[in-house]
Amino acid sequence: MNVSVALKWVDVGAAVDIPYQGARRVDTDLGAIAVFRTVDNEYYAVMDKCPHKGGPLSEGIVHGRHIACPLHNWSFSLENGEAVGADAGKGCTPTVPLKIEDDRILLGLR
Repeated sequence: MNVSVALKWVDVGAAVDIPYQGARRVDTDLGAIAVFRTVDNEYYAVMDKCPHKGGPLSEGIVHGRHIACPLHNWSFSLENGEAVGADAGKGCTPTVPLKIEDDRILLGLR
């Protein structure tokens, strides 16, 4: 039986505070979360830890809907956290529910 856990939506800041193709690290009870803004003004959140060597994804380079780890250049989809390109199938970083309301970033935390 699947038991659904309600999300607690936590305001972590103004959407405009994250630059295009940039990121912000947010420390939570679940650990560090990286919040990204793409060049197309889309927002995504993933756990701020590369599954390969633990690199801080919030310090990586955003390209399209992907993030490249600053330590070893592994790329991950911001949409689903899966490794992409040459590293596809080698790992993933968990995604975090995110929504924008009244120009504020809300993360869905359990």
